[in-house]
Amino acid sequence: MKRFTLAEITQACNGQYIGDESLKNTAITSVERDSREIKNGSLFLAIRGERVDGHSFIEKCFELGAVCALCEKAPENPSRPCIVVDSTLEAVKKIAKVYRNKFDIPVIGVSGSVGKTSTKEMLYSVVSQGFKTHKTLGNLNNELGVPLTLLAMPEDTQAAVIEMGISDFDEMNRLSKMAQPTICVLTVIGCCHLENLGDRDGVLRAKTEMFNFAKIGADVVLNGDDDKLRTVSCVNGKKPIFFGLSDKNDYYAENIVNNGDGKIDCTLCFEGKKLDVTIPAIGSYMVSNALAAVAVGRLLGLSDEQLAKGVEGYKTVGSRANVVDTGKIKIIDDCYNANPNSVKASLDTLMNLKGRRVAILGDMKELGTQETELHRQTGEYAKQLGVDLLLAAGPLAKELALGAQGEWFDGVEQLKSALPALINEGDTVLVKASHSMHFEQIVEFLKEL
Repeated sequence: MKRFTLAEITQACNGQYIGDESLKNTAITSVERDSREIKNGSLFLAIRGERVDGHSFIEKCFELGAVCALCEKAPENPSRPCIVVDSTLEAVKKIAKVYRNKFDIPVIGVSGSVGKTSTKEMLYSVVSQGFKTHKTLGNLNNELGVPLTLLAMPEDTQAAVIEMGISDFDEMNRLSKMAQPTICVLTVIGCCHLENLGDRDGVLRAKTEMFNFAKIGADVVLNGDDDKLRTVSCVNGKKPIFFGLSDKNDYYAENIVNNGDGKIDCTLCFEGKKLDVTIPAIGSYMVSNALAAVAVGRLLGLSDEQLAKGVEGYKTVGSRANVVDTGKIKIIDDCYNANPNSVKASLDTLMNLKGRRVAILGDMKELGTQETELHRQTGEYAKQLGVDLLLAAGPLAKELALGAQGEWFDGVEQLKSALPALINEGDTVLVKASHSMHFEQIVEFLKEL
């Protein structure tokens, strides 16, 4: 990482430095919250969790090579310096903001109700064609994940793609204040976290908080197919750049064909150009993700060749629309998370594939007072599409089954026991639910059928 001394860190978080004054000019080599990740020169974040208190590991981390601990209470006679603060979590946000300001580089902030991570990965694949690019790892997109991502930027970073996830008002303000994006990308305004945000208008207000702390002159790249994002006409004096499948957008697509091999052929259209690409993923939403990344790539001056190479170099991460061919059936493993918008998009994708189409769906969490109706509507959507068989598991998913006139099971184990009799050779099976439903167990079970 760039040189970042204990003195700078103490000043950044207005902490109390305890220890040898002569070590204040020591530069840290990394910031770690897990004692198992400590390296020589690390700053250890002592965070009080629900089950584990990081303060108990401070001296162990010193033994492993940490040069300092950021903590709310220092051990008696610590063997190495400590920076004491009221809240470790609040302090690391302040530290991350100061470290981010050591970089004069493009920082792309990406958020939305659907497709944050897949769009982040597509952005990374494209931007990496012209820049040494840093990105959010895994799902570190919250008020601890974003500062850890920023503090992990290597010294030679030339661009960064920062995923930003929220569930309530003012969270995005805090994330944006740290990341200070130079380009803001929003994918979809959907029905998620409605227990806090109320409705899609609330989701729009919360997501667009990203603009409040963007760098002066920041560009804004929005999904113009989304009715809520289409209402954004000006951000800090600049007109948004719109992307989407419709030709009303600045960046749009033609000739979209799912080639049946887990890939999509399409033509990306922008600035009077037409760019033929093959996206190594499924779902029309991946075309939108590619358009967002191409729009950002053009803002950064990438060539058409670099844009195409980046789109075609995309890699699916985790359980996000990952196609598994067992030799008997095809599984669309999309069980990382779910809300009505993402489930409907996945159902659209399922209908583009061959064989009998089976949807295995579970509870969609955090939908607030509308949860019953939204589950029923999603089931009705599956029926309208013509899904051949819908299987649902979980208390909320009973409404999914009712809406689709499908079969309902109380939980994952009950569903698994019924699957051998319900799944046929040649089927294409979508598996999707909120992460807490643990539908990855169903994917593993299906692989063994």
